[in-house]
Amino acid sequence: MFEDYENYGDKLTVADKTEYDAEENVLRPKTMADYVGQEKVKENLAVYITAACARGEALDHVLLYGPPGLGKTTLAHIIASEMGSSIKITSGPAIERAGDLAAILTNLGEGDVLFIDEIHRLSRTVAEMLYSAMEDYALDIIIGKGPSARNMRFNLSKFTLIGATTRVGALSAPLRDRFGIINRLEMYTPEELKRIVTRSASALEVPIDEAAAAEIARRSRGTPRIANRLLKRVRDFSLVKGNAAITREDARFALRKLEIDELGLDETDRNLLNAMIDKFGGGPVGLDTLAATTGEDVVTIEDMYEPYLLQLGFIARTPRGRVLLKAGYEHMGVEPSVKARKQMSFFESEE
Repeated sequence: MFEDYENYGDKLTVADKTEYDAEENVLRPKTMADYVGQEKVKENLAVYITAACARGEALDHVLLYGPPGLGKTTLAHIIASEMGSSIKITSGPAIERAGDLAAILTNLGEGDVLFIDEIHRLSRTVAEMLYSAMEDYALDIIIGKGPSARNMRFNLSKFTLIGATTRVGALSAPLRDRFGIINRLEMYTPEELKRIVTRSASALEVPIDEAAAAEIARRSRGTPRIANRLLKRVRDFSLVKGNAAITREDARFALRKLEIDELGLDETDRNLLNAMIDKFGGGPVGLDTLAATTGEDVVTIEDMYEPYLLQLGFIARTPRGRVLLKAGYEHMGVEPSVKARKQMSFFESEE
C-alpha cells in the first residue's frame, strides 16, 4: 500500500541545497564538543545517547523548546550524528495530511532520526496519528468508510522523533507526554556568544580581533543565529573597507549602519517603545493595538521582539496590556510623566 509514498515522502523531508544552506552548514557545529552553551542540556543528552547506544536501541523521543535561533535544529543534527543515525528533516506546516505523515514514517529506517521543526503547527489529525507511531512504532490506518471501514496496523522501524517548537504550550498534552526527553534551551550569555562569533569567523576564514567579537556578541540579543547574521554583515563592511581583519571599529561602524544599538535593539524595537511613549503614555496598551499602531504583525511582536524587551526589563505584561518601565524610558532618553511614574511604581512594587 505504501509503495506509492516512497518518493513522495522524500519530497517532504529533503530540500534542494542552496549557497545559503552551504554557508549555514559551515557555521553549524557538528559535534557536542563544538556546540557552545546549553551545558546542562548537553550533559544530560550525552548520558541518554551513551546509554541508548550501549543498549543498541533508538534514543527516546526528544522535544526541544525555547525562543527561535538558539540552536534547536543544530542540536538535532548533532544528536543524529552522535547516534550514528540518518536524519530526515521536515516541519509542521509541511505535513498537511495524515497521508503526508504516513509517507515520511514508512520511509524511515531502523534507528533513523525524524526532525520536525515547528511541531506545534501540526494539524490535530496528524498529531493524533503520531501517538501510536511514537509509543508503539506502529501506524494505524482506517480503510474504507461506514460500516465496512476497518482498522489496519502497519509496523514501523524504531526511530527517534525530535520535535522543535517555540511554543511548547501549543502542543496537546497527549503529544507532549509522549516525548521521553524534554529540554528547554536558554538564552546565551555574551561570553558564550563571543565564542560562537570567534568560531564562526574562523569557519568563514575571516580574521577577527577579540574586541570586535565581543562587540558583536553584546548586541546579538542572546541568540546565536543573530550573532552569525551580524558577523556576516560586519564582514561585508570590513571587506569593502579593505581591512585584513575585522576590528572593533569595523564592528561598531557596521552595526551603526544597521541601526543596531548598544543593547542590540533595532529600529522595530525602538518603534515599539516610541509608540508606547508617544501614543499611549507608557501604557497599558493591548498587543493588538500596539501591532496596528506600528504596522507589525501580532505574532512577530510576541515571538521576536517582546521576549527580549521583557528580558531587559523595558516592558511588563499586565492584565490590561503592556506597560513601559523605568529602564525603557531611560534607554530611550525620555523623562516619564507623573502618571507614568506612578504607574511604574505600582507595577515594579507588584513584581
